[in-house]
Amino acid sequence: MSYKPNDHFARKAKDENFVARSVYKLEEIDVRFRIISSDDFVLDLGASPGSWMQYSSRKVGPRGKVLGIDLKHINVNYPNTICVKGDMNELKMEELITKYNIAKPFDVVLSDMAPNTTGSKFVDQCRSLDLCVIALETAHKFLKPNGNFVCKQFEGEDTKGFCDDLKKCFKEVSILRPKSTQSSSKELFLIAKGYQK
Repeated sequence: MSYKPNDHFARKAKDENFVARSVYKLEEIDVRFRIISSDDFVLDLGASPGSWMQYSSRKVGPRGKVLGIDLKHINVNYPNTICVKGDMNELKMEELITKYNIAKPFDVVLSDMAPNTTGSKFVDQCRSLDLCVIALETAHKFLKPNGNFVCKQFEGEDTKGFCDDLKKCFKEVSILRPKSTQSSSKELFLIAKGYQK
């Protein structure tokens, strides 16, 4: 089944003033696993067009902060959000943290990063895993103890191995395929809570 821009979740996102239907994936994850709390500092990787930042901004409130990074423009502008256009392979996170006066480690690291698909299942899964590894490496550097991590991955042979890696440094690890995921999509989300350095 191909993607229908006017499906139920797309219409709902438009009605509720979210820039993309993907917000309902994060909402389901957060409702089930309680990932984001008031006053949290959230790092959102692969943030464009910005619906996860919109959701996170509302959850963390005025004393929280949401830093979103993507190769593409991010269409979000709230007092507690910061949007950065850039490549995670090239950005110097320490400089961004200093520039934007981010005064503490992140409470949550989110990654909705996805590769440009090639049509080759194996290649796409490998590229997806590479992005997951980047997200986890970023979490190792900038996530606070007991912090939470959410990462999108194209399901494949490497999924179990990446879950095992998460279990080495988080208290709880779960896998979810949100209800709003397109039926043709191979994506799933790994939810890790209670980071242990």
